Amino acid sequence: MIATALTELLRIRVPVVQGGMQWVGKPSLVAAVSNAGGLGILTALTQPTPEQLRVAVRETRAATDKPFGVNITLLPTINPPDYQGYARAAVEEGVRIFETAGNNPSKLIEYLKSNGCIVIHKCTTIRHAKSAERMGVDVLSIDGFECAGHPGEEDIGGLVLLARAAQELRIPYVASGGIADGRGLAAALALGAAGVNMGTRFMCTVESPIHPNIKDTIVKATEQDTIHIFRTLKNTARVFKNSVSMEVVALERRAGGAQFSELRDLVSGARGKLVYENGDPDYGIWSAGVVLGLIKDIPTCEELVKRIEKDAEDTIAEMSKRVRPMAKL
Repeated sequence: MIATALTELLRIRVPVVQGGMQWVGKPSLVAAVSNAGGLGILTALTQPTPEQLRVAVRETRAATDKPFGVNITLLPTINPPDYQGYARAAVEEGVRIFETAGNNPSKLIEYLKSNGCIVIHKCTTIRHAKSAERMGVDVLSIDGFECAGHPGEEDIGGLVLLARAAQELRIPYVASGGIADGRGLAAALALGAAGVNMGTRFMCTVESPIHPNIKDTIVKATEQDTIHIFRTLKNTARVFKNSVSMEVVALERRAGGAQFSELRDLVSGARGKLVYENGDPDYGIWSAGVVLGLIKDIPTCEELVKRIEKDAEDTIAEMSKRVRPMAKL
């Protein structure tokens, strides 16, 4: 067993977190990850209302007696969701582990900590991580440039970002972006992380609620099959490279750029949701990390987590054999 500060804090067997993913972090996947020994995370905003999040929490608890969490991501939007309502519903249902992300999380973090919750906050820069540390979060998720979704605007890869985290942070952190196997877990541990956060890899499992055709698309894809959109709008997102995302980029690159109003219909969340439901990978925008290049199968969550655990242990043991200290004179 690989025991770290993360496994001890969350009371999980393997230091692997399934990150919150819109339309994907549903009870079937969350319970499967937690039952496998990792930490499954429900995505609050996948549910239309806080009351429906209550239902999802109850469904998850009926399927696992292991720890699981809830993700609440603060989105830049004109009409923000009822974040406090989602948080309150989850807390009242007994959830005590939360993954937070997005801008200005202080009020949300204050509420969660006042209710005795463990908070994992996602950051793409060390300065934001240090700010969250001051807010009192328990664990930081350090997202490198390789990650799906929003990697920030500074384009720092995980290798440097995680090493910087080891230099600067006082609390445990997990590595996110570009990780799909035990070798990645071992590398993250070597860089000072207490575990890993995986999104795209868990999308491609038996229990993932997305359409089988999208899972097959992930298996066939390579690390070259993602693209950044919204770069010109300073809200960069890494998504699957398809006809829609290519059209968005083309509009952004034209003379004079593009306003969000011109892109809204192409990038709507409703279209992205239908990708997962109907199985057409070209229908809308959907998140995917460069870790696509490492995904070659569709295992159960139990098979995947066990494989990661064993391969990480084997990699660590192999390193101790392969790297031999020189004899001192």
